[in-house]
Amino acid sequence: MAKFFDHLEEWLISLLMAAATLLIFTAVVHRYASGVPAFFPYLSRFDTSWAQELCIYMFVWMAKFGAAYGVRTGVHVGVDLLVHKLEPRRQKPIVLFGLACGVFFTALIGTLGAHMVWKISHTQQTSPDLEVPMWLVYLCIPLGSYLMSFRFLQVMVSYARTGKLPRHEPIPIEELDVHPAGSEATGHPIVGREFSR
Repeated sequence: MAKFFDHLEEWLISLLMAAATLLIFTAVVHRYASGVPAFFPYLSRFDTSWAQELCIYMFVWMAKFGAAYGVRTGVHVGVDLLVHKLEPRRQKPIVLFGLACGVFFTALIGTLGAHMVWKISHTQQTSPDLEVPMWLVYLCIPLGSYLMSFRFLQVMVSYARTGKLPRHEPIPIEELDVHPAGSEATGHPIVGREFSR
């Protein structure tokens, strides 16, 4: 169960991305094939006007769970220039404070989101095309935010014990041959530029 939970975001993001891609592909094929007179009588029976709305919702859910994945794997952007200039023993409390702020902020957003979902669930508000209750659409806010808060807490506990943060190591891309100005003159050309995965 722990292994499943460790990779929950990856599986949700992959599933949503695959479903959204398949749905968009199907809707585009349907739209263009409906313009062919031979196919029109058959395809006109199927309405895919809801596909765009569903894809938007899928991408919103992907973004919320992707943010939790980013915390777990260390891909979020952080401004740590000043922190790295401090001695290691002084870095730790500052990093822990930053992670605690992440826990608090995302838990707050999750709580406010849960309150909003609760209020909307007592209305008749539905989405325009799919006509599903809007509280189901907005449910990604508390779920994604609480998962992100949990991931911040995990990173904070791990850092307090080991002193290590999750890092997403950059990889060199050999195909890119980058020569910054002046590098040829020094005889040390840079081969490849580093990018994050």
